[in-house]
Amino acid sequence: MADTPKPDAPLPSPRPADAAAGARPAAAKAAERPADAAAGAKPVAAKAAAPPPPLPPDPPPPADLTPPTYIAALQAAHPAAVAQVSYWVGDWTVIVPAASIVEATTFLRDDRTGLFDYCSDVTAVDWPARAERFDVVYCLYSTRLHHRVRLKVRAKDGESVPSVTSVWPAANWLEREVFDMFGVPFTGHPDLRRILMPEEWQGHPQRKDYPLEGPGEMLLEDPQEWLKLGQAENEADIE
Repeated sequence: MADTPKPDAPLPSPRPADAAAGARPAAAKAAERPADAAAGAKPVAAKAAAPPPPLPPDPPPPADLTPPTYIAALQAAHPAAVAQVSYWVGDWTVIVPAASIVEATTFLRDDRTGLFDYCSDVTAVDWPARAERFDVVYCLYSTRLHHRVRLKVRAKDGESVPSVTSVWPAANWLEREVFDMFGVPFTGHPDLRRILMPEEWQGHPQRKDYPLEGPGEMLLEDPQEWLKLGQAENEADIE
């Protein structure tokens, strides 16, 4: 006689704890991590103000490095013309008071230790955070002795710097460019006027506070009006 199949055994009933866990609503699960929810709701902290731009590095020369003979000769002949001597990444710099720049450049051109017969550049650097806002920079070279030196004059906004066109006539256009781009005036210059921008241009484009979008609303909103203004001034000059 064949065996009668036994019915399957009933499945065990779930434990109370497991049933309770499965019955929890989604809201309860979401409430398990209140710290995470609170963290997501935290307001974004305000960004700290940007630090002011660094000032120019004009460090003194190392103690074991002797300044060139032309700097020593300048200090001996005109002590008031040397406010500071600096050495930075292989270059010598003499910081000269504005009142002494013609005296110092004349000496460096004529003295046999220097013979700086070539003024290769006159430029400027704008440091708005500094009281003496501008560095007027002179790059000098001797074609006979093959050495270089840099001079710096520190000037406040609006302060005039004596022209060195009497020492190197080639400084004429270089000083005009500094006047045009930075607004540094040069006393004794034979023809101080803009050289790159139109005479009626507003402001000085290489100042660090010059607006990137241009000199004023009129130029931005209606360029034709700006051109008409310039044309009217030219016609008035002709008449």
